Amino acid sequence: MSNRVDLGLLKELKEYGHVNVEACFNCGNCTAICPLSTDETPFPRNNIRLLQVGLKERILQSTDPWLCYYCGECSETCPRDAEPAEAQMALRRWLTAQYDWTGLGARFYTSNTWAIGALLFMTVIVLTLIALFHGPMETDHVELNTFAPIHIVHLADLVMAVAISLYLFMNVYRMFSFIILKGAKVKIPLSIYLTEAWNLPYQFLTQKRFSECEDRRPWLNHMILASGYALMFAIIVLFLNWFQTDNLYPLFNPQRWLGYYAAAALIYGAGMAIWGRAKKDRQLHKYSQLSDWLFPILLILLAVSGLLVHIFRYVGMPLATYYAYVVHMIFVPSIYFVVGPMGKWAHLFYRPLAIYFQAVKEKALVAQTAPAVASVGAD
Repeated sequence: MSNRVDLGLLKELKEYGHVNVEACFNCGNCTAICPLSTDETPFPRNNIRLLQVGLKERILQSTDPWLCYYCGECSETCPRDAEPAEAQMALRRWLTAQYDWTGLGARFYTSNTWAIGALLFMTVIVLTLIALFHGPMETDHVELNTFAPIHIVHLADLVMAVAISLYLFMNVYRMFSFIILKGAKVKIPLSIYLTEAWNLPYQFLTQKRFSECEDRRPWLNHMILASGYALMFAIIVLFLNWFQTDNLYPLFNPQRWLGYYAAAALIYGAGMAIWGRAKKDRQLHKYSQLSDWLFPILLILLAVSGLLVHIFRYVGMPLATYYAYVVHMIFVPSIYFVVGPMGKWAHLFYRPLAIYFQAVKEKALVAQTAPAVASVGAD
């Protein structure tokens, strides 16, 4: 394991959030109050010490920042205002950028100009593609699939899904190489990977540790937002033929209510995030980066523009439907190509993976040490 000191690490991390760990004098108060702390891992003090002395490789090999759900108790009770919870948030942003094989994630987090420029560039790409491939604009009545041929849109969605999947796969492999290939202290047999694999869907779907926080409202809001986001992604990629249609379904048709729920969940969940960051009445909303604002704002714009397409189509306003659809399409790739995988929603994948990798490492260590302990006992 490398112990090479990176003297610029602390300065680098300050670009990813409000980091004030220099104020920490290792009193242990945060470790005493944090439920994640164990005898083996004095959380979050362990990462703070690594950061203070610049042990970059050790931090890259750590899963600790991903285990934190930012309840904020450590920061609220810190006598030196070292903000240990915000340090974990900054570390998560930094790790997301380190996992990114393209290097674009670092630019997204550290340059507001680059982030806005990337969104504007994506907007130009979308408008250019629509200008090149859109069909006739029927003005007597709404024909959305004539204006936006479903086979072209669906093909674009599939290309987008494959591109995002490949991008995330490479990032996940880098995460695996840091944590397991370089960070595991023992060789891990395939059987342990298989027996611990249940952690991935379980943690992804339930966010169990988040639900165990004393204040469960952030967990509930997050679950509502995540469910709406997942449903919207499924609608776009898997069920587009059902949802982008010129048919007018009756009010109680499930097609309409699935769409309504997805939109309402996105607006509510993202709206609560924006409201919390504006009020700054909780520790987790005390400090915000541009990436913290962009994601919920774009989600609301995506949901509202989708609802406008639906409303204009049902009341028979052709031009309004087409223009609203163009605006709606601008937000889809902006979220899925720029703000999403490089920024905020990447933690939906990295956090369950970190919990899984940690469980695998612990099981492998126990499996290797158990025979040695038994042998000593027999002697």
